[in-house]
Amino acid sequence: MIERKIWRSFASDNYAGIHPRILEAIGSVNEGHEKAYGADAVTAHFNDLIHKTFGKQAEACPTFNGTGANVLSLSVGTQRWEAVICAATAHINTDEGGAPEKVSGLKLYGVPTPDGKLTPELIATQVYDMGSVHRAQPGVVSITQTTECGTLYSIDEIKAIADYTHSIGLPLHMDGARISNAAAALGKSFKEFTTDAGVDLLSFGGTKIGAMGAEAVVILNDRYTNRIPYLRKSLMQLSSKMRFVSAQLITLLDNDSELAIANGRHANAMAQRLVAGIHELGFEVPYSVDANAVFPILPKHVYDAVQDEFPFYIWDHTIGQVRLMCSWDTTEADVDGLLAALRKAI
Repeated sequence: MIERKIWRSFASDNYAGIHPRILEAIGSVNEGHEKAYGADAVTAHFNDLIHKTFGKQAEACPTFNGTGANVLSLSVGTQRWEAVICAATAHINTDEGGAPEKVSGLKLYGVPTPDGKLTPELIATQVYDMGSVHRAQPGVVSITQTTECGTLYSIDEIKAIADYTHSIGLPLHMDGARISNAAAALGKSFKEFTTDAGVDLLSFGGTKIGAMGAEAVVILNDRYTNRIPYLRKSLMQLSSKMRFVSAQLITLLDNDSELAIANGRHANAMAQRLVAGIHELGFEVPYSVDANAVFPILPKHVYDAVQDEFPFYIWDHTIGQVRLMCSWDTTEADVDGLLAALRKAI
């Protein structure tokens, strides 16, 4: 192995390593042979956990990454001539290289929002010319929980969106890349703000909360179940050695999702520690800090001074807004170190 410099950052929860329990789980299923392509005992156990977590009607498909999970979810819920209504800041719209449009042929209607959250009223701005062959027809509404701005949908907000989308005949998709942070922030089970709230299609995120590379598409409405076995192969998300992906997700979901929610709770707590310190330094934080993301506005000379020691992403160059992400392995020392560096830069 090459020699590596060990460093810490606030750039992304994807930068964090693998949780030790998940790394151990991968090794624990490595002995002997298993049937390929999801016909193994480990994936069968994962499916049992999905039923327990999301309801008996739920069906799941482990995938390699979040973009793949989103593209597969949206493809399950749409026809080739249809479109997806989402927030303009949505990951599917800004950070997936146009994959939903290029791979699945879907048009994305990005709706400007003040905080990354859609509402029935905002969704309605794109529901027109229904039946017109000249406009890509809305086929799915997609929300992100938590949002790309770090904000959180309440259960009532999700229910209101689901009620509206269902009233106009559209399914509701949830990009749950940080769904564990949302569960921790809400203090609710996954089922309470997905299945019970009216979500039809879910991209369940594991990588950002401690997995090596494990996501899943969860079909919560059995109307769409029969489509996924064929689509997941043609969209290149059918893992041959699926037991190694399933073992990671099992570790997160076992014992009433204990590890997933504990990791989310820790990351959220570190974000609260961080935003409290940033406020003490006198910096503005425009978005509410609902989970594990903090978006302060910093002078350029300040964020330039700390980037080498604690890397992070610039969110909006025009106003100096940066994105600071706390991870499952962020420590109090990491947070205090960044705050000390900011104080020194001031």
